[in-house]
Amino acid sequence: MSRTFSSMSIRNYRNFFLGNTASNLGLWMTRTAQAWLVLEELTDGDATALGWLTTMMFLPTLLLTPLAGTLADKFSKRTIMLSAQGLLFIDIIVLASLTLTHHVQLWHVFVLAFLDGIAGAFDGPSRQSIVTELVPASELSNAIGLNSTAWNSARLLGPGAAGLLIALIGTGPVFLVNAVTYVVQVVALVSLDRAAMVPPPTHKTEKAGFLTAVRYVTARPLLLILFVVALAMGAFGFNQSVTNPLMTTQAFGKGATEFGLLGSVMGVGSLGAALWAARRPRPRIRQVIMGLGLFSLTMALSAEAPSFLVFALLQIPLGLAGVQVMTTANAIVQMSVAAEVRGRVMALWVAVVMGMTPIVSPVVGWVGSAFGARATVWFNAFFVIVAFLVTTWYLYQRGGVDVHVSRRRPWLDVQPKSAPDSGV
Repeated sequence: MSRTFSSMSIRNYRNFFLGNTASNLGLWMTRTAQAWLVLEELTDGDATALGWLTTMMFLPTLLLTPLAGTLADKFSKRTIMLSAQGLLFIDIIVLASLTLTHHVQLWHVFVLAFLDGIAGAFDGPSRQSIVTELVPASELSNAIGLNSTAWNSARLLGPGAAGLLIALIGTGPVFLVNAVTYVVQVVALVSLDRAAMVPPPTHKTEKAGFLTAVRYVTARPLLLILFVVALAMGAFGFNQSVTNPLMTTQAFGKGATEFGLLGSVMGVGSLGAALWAARRPRPRIRQVIMGLGLFSLTMALSAEAPSFLVFALLQIPLGLAGVQVMTTANAIVQMSVAAEVRGRVMALWVAVVMGMTPIVSPVVGWVGSAFGARATVWFNAFFVIVAFLVTTWYLYQRGGVDVHVSRRRPWLDVQPKSAPDSGV
């Protein structure tokens, strides 16, 4: 089997990968259908309502992730994920029923999105860290890369499929289709051979469990830089759930099919980056910095796209650069932290990536209502550009690293000045 898919030779990981792909597909279809339901069916293009929908999705992450990370280190990650998938299934059945019977109201969507967020807050840290129990250490980088492939394969297919299905059969039936994907994930988790899983290390119970992860990261400058990058990308880089519907409907006057197409086009670049990441034997921090620079530039260009076609095509390098940044940074973090705190550190990672979204999304929605769709893209692009400049300057001036620029590959090389166990 090729290096790109070497982890797929392991039965447990193969089953997990298939279920994970199905679950992610359902997630992207749900997000696309919910956004369309709020923007076009329950309001008259209200950008602020769309921002609050995103807040309801991610607010539980901000509130519950510390607890979720501690639980992921102390209890069965498989059991936590099964419970979360069960709640997601119930939520989507309720939303489908309300929509199909024409009883759905805006507050229903918000409440169910909040409950989805609760499930996601507990599911995320376990989903991120269970990979280390499914594959040996030699396959960890490949497995993390393939996880990103699962996410971005779903991102490639989900929004486009949702947009097409909304146009053909309506929003309600799309939610029913999504329910099936959660069942597939449950079946995949139940099928895992627990005897073949790598047991997590045992450790003493700590009263300040999540604070342990915070201290662990802040004591390692390069890890801290990666978390700063993750914060910028999560808060401002990945606000497409607000910006893309507005750009589609208001800047370019398009409909549901084109809106879904945007997510799928972005998934083309994302999937390419994820497959490339799966082939790499070891991730490097220079790949994070170069990807962040490309993402910043492409985001700024998309804000001034003269047509829907140009805007859509720019989603390809945007998706490629975004996944390059986040997959590489995620792999570095997972491969660098001690096993006994990995669940809590990855919970901190999820909180950083998604934690600012409940605060930023309503602001982005307000910007759209006040200044138009293009202003929302510029608003986000500004902060990502600042993050790129600040992190690059920090690494060069104070990061405890050597930075080398060359005319040959690697064009940029970033290496710790201290010993190899310095954190990245």
